[in-house]
Amino acid sequence: MSEVVEVVEPRPSSVLAASWLGRVDYPAAWSWQRELFLARLEGDVEDTLMLLEHPPTYTLGRRASEDDLVYDAPQRVARGISLFNVDRGGRATYHGPGQLVGYPIVALGERYDVVAYLRNLEEALIRTAADLGVEAHRDPDHTGVWVGLNKIGAIGVKITRGITMHGFAFNVTTDLDMFQGIVPCGLQDRWVTSIAAEGGSAASVKEVGAIAANHVADVFGRGLAWVHPDTLRARGSALAAAESDAHEELLT
Repeated sequence: MSEVVEVVEPRPSSVLAASWLGRVDYPAAWSWQRELFLARLEGDVEDTLMLLEHPPTYTLGRRASEDDLVYDAPQRVARGISLFNVDRGGRATYHGPGQLVGYPIVALGERYDVVAYLRNLEEALIRTAADLGVEAHRDPDHTGVWVGLNKIGAIGVKITRGITMHGFAFNVTTDLDMFQGIVPCGLQDRWVTSIAAEGGSAASVKEVGAIAANHVADVFGRGLAWVHPDTLRARGSALAAAESDAHEELLT
């Protein structure tokens, strides 16, 4: 007789543990995400929100193609921009200084709704923009958060067994010229903007992270608890250096 093993998905926690990690290289953050994902899957940690900045980085999601790249490898190297193929949804985006990046590693439960999850992230960013004096909105045809026809908040996620990875990028004081090297989100007829470009309140990325964390916790019905960065830095740090070369793919 064969034994039937029932796989039970982790339940959402009552608390969202948030941490500001500062500026983190993309491979290190990706490794920490995976470690947190595995720990969350086992029920060893609660729901987590990583908040950080990246050095100049282009990422290509699962639907991206080489046509989404404008700068070739020498041009990227000259500008100090790394390039990574990643396992999130979506196409090409840019991460860099002045941009708040949020990676929620949360359990959505057994009967989760992917679209509802995306709408909740959008809502959190719309509220964050409003707190900074910028009126943002959804676009019925494109995921993300917009001011007019310009995107201020990009969203790209991966959900496995009800646990989320990747997340959102919110332009605060981002150098928007860096987006010239890609076709942002694969949209030829749209551009990008930031809180600074829209004349919003002056705030550091860390300060905006605190605002956004409160809204993320609220839209998901979690209590917010801040944890020391070392709590998250310890996870996956041993893997980061070893995996850095394996994940970087400079496309020519």
